[in-house]
Amino acid sequence: MLVSFIYTGCFQVCPATTRALQSAVDGLQKSLGENQFNVISIGFNQPADSPQAMKAFALQHGVRQANWDFLSPPSATVAALAADFGFEYRPTPAGFDHVLQVSVLDAEGRIVRQVYGESMTPGELGEPLRMLLNGTPVPARNVLSGLMDRVRILCTVYDPKTGAYRVDYTLPVQIAGGVTFFIMMVFFFINEWRSNRREQRNKGINRA
Repeated sequence: MLVSFIYTGCFQVCPATTRALQSAVDGLQKSLGENQFNVISIGFNQPADSPQAMKAFALQHGVRQANWDFLSPPSATVAALAADFGFEYRPTPAGFDHVLQVSVLDAEGRIVRQVYGESMTPGELGEPLRMLLNGTPVPARNVLSGLMDRVRILCTVYDPKTGAYRVDYTLPVQIAGGVTFFIMMVFFFINEWRSNRREQRNKGINRA
């Protein structure tokens, strides 16, 4: 199963990513066969993303695949559902800043791969799907890739000038600068403490 999160009030990015996912799904159905996997898009802006709004969104953007459902969860479950999928979002004056991701789930409902970005290709989604259909375990991403993915998640912001999401590394740079300053201050105080200890020992020796 492929799972994405959208909100129907988005007029640029969510439609574009949904169309990109649709193109990838069409390619995957040709290569893997129909009825081999399902697709779900979840509306996270409740109560605005009602069942009627989700249905209208799907029709507006030409999504008619029989294996693709657009779901409207109860408002009270959205936060926990998003957390389960590792989906992060925050409200802004223009709508929402949110992660662009598609989660690949196995038959037991376990997430085996997260694919990030505005464009979803059959290759990115097809590799883990083929492995699942063949009964082959999907290898976990290495630590560095996982770390970079988390950085991208934390730093993904909406740019109203371009109408797209971009990665803003201001936050990690600020964090790195703060950590560096903290380490330098620790070394400074340690050196001061050692210098004071040496002066005290020297004074003691001179008096003796």
